[in-house]
Amino acid sequence: MKKLSARRRHPLAALVVLLFALAATGGLYTAFAPAGEAKADQESSQSLAIEEGKKLYATGCSSCHGTGGQGTSDGPSLVGVGAAAVDFQVGTGRMPAQQPGAQAPKKKRVYNDDEIKQLAAYVASLGAGPATPGKDQYDPSGADVAKGGELFRNNCAQCHNFTGEGGALTHGKFAPDLGDVSDKHIYEAMLTGPQNMPSFTDGALPPKAKKDIVAYLKTVNSDKSESPGGFKLGGFGPVSEGLFAWVFGLGALIAVAVWVAARTAKAKKS
Repeated sequence: MKKLSARRRHPLAALVVLLFALAATGGLYTAFAPAGEAKADQESSQSLAIEEGKKLYATGCSSCHGTGGQGTSDGPSLVGVGAAAVDFQVGTGRMPAQQPGAQAPKKKRVYNDDEIKQLAAYVASLGAGPATPGKDQYDPSGADVAKGGELFRNNCAQCHNFTGEGGALTHGKFAPDLGDVSDKHIYEAMLTGPQNMPSFTDGALPPKAKKDIVAYLKTVNSDKSESPGGFKLGGFGPVSEGLFAWVFGLGALIAVAVWVAARTAKAKKS
């Protein structure tokens, strides 16, 4: 006890305690302050994106979707559609729409990448919805192409046909060709269900399954000039190929039979 008391009365004791306190304070600041500052910067950046997106929305979208995204007779509500829907619709040029119609076609986009992110941030702030997917979600590297083909045929081929080359629907609507659609937009379309397409939530179609489908489409459309099975007839599958065989194959056989009969009859008359 006498030794400890003597050390407390040492002239340098106060200095040692002060240095220890400063070191502890600095360590705590280093451990916690950067994360807090990063979070604050992120929140500030997000708020700025929302504000800029709100301005873009007011100029290019509010006339159809309403000043607060509540929707009008000319456009649906955007509350709860999420950032992914905006990234798809605006990123593919479908929105803003040029004119009313059965379906908005893909066209050259109006906004750049930063503006699309800002619009997406604003619409996402109106209500919870699917977020814009990251590259690790839609990158087809390492995905199961065979499984993707099975899933695509079961869920998508009815409209897009077996190789994703599109097809006509009712009332002037259509399923677009998927050959030149980016991996990201294919994933977003499954996630959000644009226009006539149903949405496949992660509960209905898990992220891995979506990635498998993306891989399948990328594989079958990697080189449309080649078809290992021969003439593909638009990629509509065995039904159209069988119909082609019956119509043209059977027609050719009938023509040959008629020609043989005519030749036989002519020979008998001679």
